[in-house]
Amino acid sequence: MIQIILLSATAGIFATGLGALISAILLKRPSENMSCWLLSFAAGVMTSVVCFGLVMESIELASVMVTVYGLILGVIVIMILNRIVDKITHTKEDDPKIHHTFAERYHEKQAIQNPSKMLRAGVLILIALALHNIPEGIAIGAGGSYDFELGALLTIVIALHNIPEGMAIAAPLLAGGITKWKVILLTTLSGSTTILGGLLGILIGNISDFAVAMSLSAAGGAMLYVVFGEIIPQSIVMTKNRTATIVTLFGIIVGLIVTQI
Repeated sequence: MIQIILLSATAGIFATGLGALISAILLKRPSENMSCWLLSFAAGVMTSVVCFGLVMESIELASVMVTVYGLILGVIVIMILNRIVDKITHTKEDDPKIHHTFAERYHEKQAIQNPSKMLRAGVLILIALALHNIPEGIAIGAGGSYDFELGALLTIVIALHNIPEGMAIAAPLLAGGITKWKVILLTTLSGSTTILGGLLGILIGNISDFAVAMSLSAAGGAMLYVVFGEIIPQSIVMTKNRTATIVTLFGIIVGLIVTQI
């Protein structure tokens, strides 16, 4: 159990904090292309891990139909979380559909247009990240309870995803005048909800094989929604070429190789 909690902390706290630290060291906005490429690669690896790891394990534990129901449940849960985040952070000027820069995706516009509300905007951004970290923690907890190697693999993949998110969130806060160490601390703490998700995953995983199968497939559905509903569309819009797609496909191949080792 302690090992799984440590995995959750690595994916959430360490990776997100590392992203904030990178932004603080650079003292400038991270490269849009590099951020998009890293996210696209992580999206590809996540897709392979879900399809060739979580889904296959879920089918083995239960059945195809249970896995399908779990995937649908995961998509619904993450959609609800996204709606909550959008209502909290939405302003009249925001485009609720597609953001044309990496910064807009994280509602940076609120932070830099009105410096007097910087802290409030920063807190809202951190809440958004914290909510998104819970399903990722559940994936690590449930996957690690069933197979520690699967949990470790999920940790690496989710960490790859969280590093650029930490960079993107820290950059506007730094630009708004919040001290480096305070930004690093707040961004790092926002990743702590991954531990909460990990504990939930462990509890679910200890109930029965059916519960493990449902939690694995639900976590897979949540991850697939993030990949195809957020990362890939936004990456394509921001890079305005096929590079993001190529990097994603490369990530899928790498993920396939890793899951079969």
